Amino acid sequence: MKLVFASFFLSMLFLVSCTDKNENPAFTPTPYDLKIPQGFPDMTIPQDNPMTKEGVELGRRLYYDTKLDKNGERACATCHLQSKSFTNGPAVLPHINLGWNRNFLWDGKINGSMEDIMRFEVEHFFETNVDVFNSDEEYKTLFNKAFGVDVVTTDEIVKALSQFFRIMNSGNSRFDKFIRKEIEFTNQEYLGYELYYTEKADCFHCHATMFMTDNLMHNNALDTKPDPGYFTITGDSLDYGKFKSPTLRNIEYTAPYMHDGRYATLEEVVEFYSAGLEKSPTVDPLMKNLSQGGVQLSTEEKSALVAFLKTLTDPDFVTDPALAKPEN
Repeated sequence: MKLVFASFFLSMLFLVSCTDKNENPAFTPTPYDLKIPQGFPDMTIPQDNPMTKEGVELGRRLYYDTKLDKNGERACATCHLQSKSFTNGPAVLPHINLGWNRNFLWDGKINGSMEDIMRFEVEHFFETNVDVFNSDEEYKTLFNKAFGVDVVTTDEIVKALSQFFRIMNSGNSRFDKFIRKEIEFTNQEYLGYELYYTEKADCFHCHATMFMTDNLMHNNALDTKPDPGYFTITGDSLDYGKFKSPTLRNIEYTAPYMHDGRYATLEEVVEFYSAGLEKSPTVDPLMKNLSQGGVQLSTEEKSALVAFLKTLTDPDFVTDPALAKPEN
């Protein structure tokens, strides 16, 4: 009798399980083939948020939609323009190659995964009202196809945005083609390349790896009395004046420069590092020749360094239709 009951129970459990799956036939997400630029490390994708075509497209739509904002006034794309490498102003770091980052925002306020920074944006920056999406039948269908849910929560919004951010990758600049031995640099570009990667201009310590950033916080000697920066997050006096070293990829598109936008051109930035450094108690030891105001480059060397920085420009990234605003 016990054996018969057990068999009956297992059969019912199997039927219930099959019924549950069949009740949501729309949830058949398509795996997304994430293309990693040559020379970049693998990207860590969380098991609970695998890349899918439906998730990426939903995230893309959310990125451009002011419904994300509690007041319906702002979208991610309001401050992050594709034509400017997804930035638009001094306080706006570009959205580029962030899938490998651990520190986010100029002052390093968020440390963690892509999902962590997206949760901050959704819950605290935009203060997203999920009722807006639950009352929108088209969005409900899209969330159902992407995540198999009937009720939209913050979790699904965070996951969709994270998936889209993970495809916002730039790795086809003139510099990348040089590294892949597809092209040769001009003499001027090559001089700038040598300056960048040697102690002479000493850029490579903070703007390192294929990402052109070490993703860390530094006081780069902007002022004798610097803005608080990372100190506001940690409360540690040693962090006063530290800000995140931004990527230099696509820097030709991302003016103005520094956390406060004080420099309008790359020439001004290079001049600052050459002869404009200011002393303060927490200046990073990596800032060489501080007593002389900087690395003291010649006119020729400064021009060459600017020429090299422009090899980091990736026109494909700022024109990629897969990253542009959806047509409908």
